[in-house]
Amino acid sequence: MTFAFLLRLFSPLAAAALLLAPGAAAQAAAAPATLTGNAEAGKAAFRKCASCHQVGPSARGGFGPKLTGLIGRKAGSTTDYKYSSAMKNANIVWTEQNLASFLKAPSDFIPGNNMRFWGIGNAQQVADLLAYLRTQ
Repeated sequence: MTFAFLLRLFSPLAAAALLLAPGAAAQAAAAPATLTGNAEAGKAAFRKCASCHQVGPSARGGFGPKLTGLIGRKAGSTTDYKYSSAMKNANIVWTEQNLASFLKAPSDFIPGNNMRFWGIGNAQQVADLLAYLRTQ
């Protein structure tokens, strides 16, 4: 790999580190391992979300938007919740990858959104929540 090619993919420091670190390019190119989520564990983990969000057939927006049918839905698109401008203009669809990134650091993923939550650093817990949300 050439330095110019790496610069297009990574920051200058990261590109230099890839050139200097043996085997780092192979690690950088490899996709992160996908964790298998457990919907029952996700249901338990959802308790921390339930103070603001609802799921299920009778779910509605309240302090936060309803999360029923979230996966595959455009961000900021339900009609029963007043979204921030940042969320309405995010122009993303909630894929599992987008949700995982958002759950890890909501303010970093969509700066200016209204969600007042620090995020979930535990990748398994995120995978479990996604497994649960798939059932809703």
